[in-house]
Amino acid sequence: MIDKLLPAPVITAETFHDAPVSDMFPEELALVADAVPKRQQEFGTVRGCARDALARLGFAPGPLLPGPDRAPRWPAGVVGALTHCTGYRAAAVARATDVLTLGLDAEPHEPVADEGVLELVTLPEERAQLARLAELMPEVCWDRLIFSAKESVYKAWYPLARRWLGFEEAHLTLDPTDATFTARLLVPGPVVRGREFTGFSGRWLIGSGLVTTAVVLPA
Repeated sequence: MIDKLLPAPVITAETFHDAPVSDMFPEELALVADAVPKRQQEFGTVRGCARDALARLGFAPGPLLPGPDRAPRWPAGVVGALTHCTGYRAAAVARATDVLTLGLDAEPHEPVADEGVLELVTLPEERAQLARLAELMPEVCWDRLIFSAKESVYKAWYPLARRWLGFEEAHLTLDPTDATFTARLLVPGPVVRGREFTGFSGRWLIGSGLVTTAVVLPA
């Protein structure tokens, strides 16, 4: 599914079924040894997806461990992103010579149940936008979509900035005509190779009971 969302040179892998916990490398299993089985399965399966994608870039299988900031430590010369939600795991990777950073997120395509959560993750202008979009296309769970898009923006932001980006620090605009979104940063953006980034753009896709979003910034 996400291969439609993330074209080459990004490599993707996904699954709707969990792999056995025994498929994990010992170093990975040690990190979730005390976790409940569900957490162990999602942790291991999404890393299996990452290994499948990395293999298509020519990398041998190996443990994919989090760094001190809990972000995955990708092999040298690789950028990537992981996502998992109920019944779905996925990974996306690319060579750093082709892609500067990328973000990926998947969520169940269902409304955000708690209005308090929606207020926490959106700006007033964004909530007004969601109301207009709901009138235009009520079959889309726009609140869940914007939450997912902000997650993808954060995952693309963090490897460049190495600092937190709050939900209220980026203003998102969703475009239903071509299933895209843009994020305008409301805080100073990361400076890479002498260029300050002021925003990101991405795409979204709805299918198989999920909403998936992605941000890809070419190198």
